[in-house]
Amino acid sequence: MANIKSAKKRIRTTEKRTAINKSRKSEIKTYIRKFDTAIENGNVEEARELLKIIDKKLKKATHKNIIHKNAASRKISHLTKKLNTAV
Repeated sequence: MANIKSAKKRIRTTEKRTAINKSRKSEIKTYIRKFDTAIENGNVEEARELLKIIDKKLKKATHKNIIHKNAASRKISHLTKKLNTAV
C-alpha cells in the first residue's frame, strides 16, 4: 500500500477511471449482442441503426484510449460484413 499522499490519490483516480472504462466496454458489448440478435431475427433495419450506434461508441472509446484504434476498426469491419451478408 502506498504511503505518499499523491500515490494514494493516483490509486483512487485509477480505480475510478477503470470503473468508467469497464462500463463503456460493457455498453459496447451489449450493443454488439443486440446487433447479433437483430441479424439472427432478420431485422435488418434495426441492425443498421445499431451499427451506427456501435460505430459512434467505438470511435469515442478509441478517442478516449479505451480501445485501440485498429481493434475498433476491425470490429466495425466485421459487423459491417455480417450485415452485408444478411442483406
